[in-house]
Amino acid sequence: MSSFTEKLKGTAERLGLSVEQIPRHIAIIMDGNGRWAQRNALPRVEGHRQGAKTAERIARYCAEFGIQSLTLYSFSMENWKRPQAEVDALMHLYSRYLIQIRPSLMTRDVKLIHLGRLAGLPDAVKTELVETVQLTANNTGMVLALALNYGGRAEIVDATRKIAQEHKLGHLDLNDIDEGCMSRHLYTAGLCDPDLLIRTANEIRVSNFLLWQISYSEFYVTKTLWPDFNKACLEKAIFAYAKRDRRFGSISKNVECRM
Repeated sequence: MSSFTEKLKGTAERLGLSVEQIPRHIAIIMDGNGRWAQRNALPRVEGHRQGAKTAERIARYCAEFGIQSLTLYSFSMENWKRPQAEVDALMHLYSRYLIQIRPSLMTRDVKLIHLGRLAGLPDAVKTELVETVQLTANNTGMVLALALNYGGRAEIVDATRKIAQEHKLGHLDLNDIDEGCMSRHLYTAGLCDPDLLIRTANEIRVSNFLLWQISYSEFYVTKTLWPDFNKACLEKAIFAYAKRDRRFGSISKNVECRM
């Protein structure tokens, strides 16, 4: 019995659910750091700092629960429009965060992957991101996908360019281009699509996040600001997911979702 199965069975038993009612892949739009800081009369950067701590805790809980993949929407391509001082502070936090999480990732056998464009990120962030990805590449536990400098439309454009280039070189026939082909060329290639999409801070929109992949995802929106999102909040989202009737039209539930 795999470690995922053992953990899932334990989580399901503890929550009074079946294994099938636990999402395999959870995606989270982490919203509300700035509002949390404002509510607590603190600088916005402190909200982001607390948000990073929450991200690490939630990743740890998901790994313990037996969740196979966790995707965190951390910094969108549109976020570059924020005040330069805030962007600079965020990039500094990313550099530190990517170093600090390495021991935890290795101890818990978590594999980090990056979703987004490396180009455009500061050199310090790129260096630490690439090193952490390489360090955890052989880990076989939960996959933690960090969407950093990410945009859903850009992802589809980048995938289309790859497909066009392969066709131009004669490596791909036009008849081979289908939904499966597109999925294999996205940043998320090898991951199953998210079963559950969580958004905090009561915002009801997808914000250019995983536009291709969330076609059949269940949405869960909470008023809780991201720095306040905790284990109980995560379990509440899982309970909400467990109540959904997921029919997928004609799509089989038996899809491979391991890398």
